[in-house]
Amino acid sequence: MSTGASVKRPNSMSTQVGERVDWKKRKAEINEAKKQRKEAKLIKELDKQKEEEASEREQLEQSLSKKGRAYTVSVALPGSVLENAQSPELRTYLAGQIARACVVFCVDEIVVFDEQGEDVKSVEGEFKGVGKRGHACIQLARILQYLECPQYLRKCFFPKHPDLQYAGLLNPLDSPHHMRIDDESDYREGVVLDRTTKPGRGSLVNCGMRKEVRIDKQLKSGLRVTVQLSKTQKNESKVYKGTVVAPQVPRTEGGLYWGYSVRLASCLSAVFTESPYENGYDVTIGTSEKGSNIDQTTLSPFKHLLVVFGGLQGLEASVDTDQNLDVTDPSVLFDFYLNTCPSQGSRTIRTEEAILVSMAGLRQKIRAAFSDASNGLLKS
Repeated sequence: MSTGASVKRPNSMSTQVGERVDWKKRKAEINEAKKQRKEAKLIKELDKQKEEEASEREQLEQSLSKKGRAYTVSVALPGSVLENAQSPELRTYLAGQIARACVVFCVDEIVVFDEQGEDVKSVEGEFKGVGKRGHACIQLARILQYLECPQYLRKCFFPKHPDLQYAGLLNPLDSPHHMRIDDESDYREGVVLDRTTKPGRGSLVNCGMRKEVRIDKQLKSGLRVTVQLSKTQKNESKVYKGTVVAPQVPRTEGGLYWGYSVRLASCLSAVFTESPYENGYDVTIGTSEKGSNIDQTTLSPFKHLLVVFGGLQGLEASVDTDQNLDVTDPSVLFDFYLNTCPSQGSRTIRTEEAILVSMAGLRQKIRAAFSDASNGLLKS
C-alpha cells in the first residue's frame, strides 16, 4: 500500500507543474477583454445617441412639414387702460384695438389683471362704469371674448348686455377660425346642439355650415367645441361627420392661428401664479421705457412666452399695489425687462400702441430663435 502511494505522488506533482498558469499572460487577456467590453459599451452608447438625434431630426422635419406651432404667446395688460377713454363708445373701440393688435401677431392668450388688486375672476354681472374698481377689467375681458368668438356662435354665448352695447362699432378680427358658411377648412368651431340622439351616436354640432356636423362623442348641449371635419364627406348625407379635438390642435398640427383665450387675474402676481400651463411661463418679458434696448436682446426657444404691459402709470404702479409682492423694482419679476421703442418721440406710449410696437419688435426675435434651433438640429 505504501509503495502504491509513493508511486502516485510524483504523478500528481508532475500534473500540477504541467498545468501551471502563466499569470502574466492571463492578466493581459483579462485586460484585453475589459477593454473590448468598454469599447462595445461606448459604441452602444454612441449608436443610441445617434438614434436619439435621428429621432429628434425626424420629429422636427415632421413638425416643419406640418407647419404646426408648438409654442404659445401670451399678453397681459391691466383693465385700467379703459379708464383712459372718455366715453362708452371710445372704451369699446379701445378694447377692439387691443383685440386686433393681439390677433395680428397671433397671441394665444390675453390676461387682464387688476392694478388695484380687486379680486375679480368672473365676467358675470353688469358693468356699472369704470369709476368702480375692477369693472373695467370685466368689460375689457367681455369685449375681448365677444370679438374672438366666431360670428355664427355669438348669439349662443353672448346675450344682450350693456358692456356690448357698442360692439357694432368694432372692426372684425377676421381670424382663420371666423369662417364663412361655404369656407373649406379641416377645422371649425361649433356649439353642441340640444338634440336627442340615438345611443352610440354622437351629438350634433352647429359649425356655421349648411349642414350640421355629427361628432364622435355625446356632449352636453351648449358647449363650444373645436371640430376636425372628416376628409371624405358624402354629399347625399344630411349631416357632415367630424371629430372633437382639443382647441390647440389647429395650431399644433394644422399650423393655423386659432384665436386667443381670455383670463382674468386679480393682481399682477396672479398673472404668473395662475398660469393655465403646467409649468407656467418659461420666458417672461416686461415692457418699460426704463428697460434694456430690445435691439440688443436675443431670445432662446421657449414653450410659453408671456409679455406684460403696464397701465397709465407703468408696471411700477402694479407692483406697488400688489400685496403679494415684496419688491419695488418690476425688472426682478421678469427674465427680460425691455424698452421696445427706444428713442420714442412722445413722452408716453398708450397701451394699445405699445402692444403693436412691442409685438412687431419681438416677432423677429421669436422667429430667429426657432429658425436657429431648427437649423442647428437639421445640420447636426
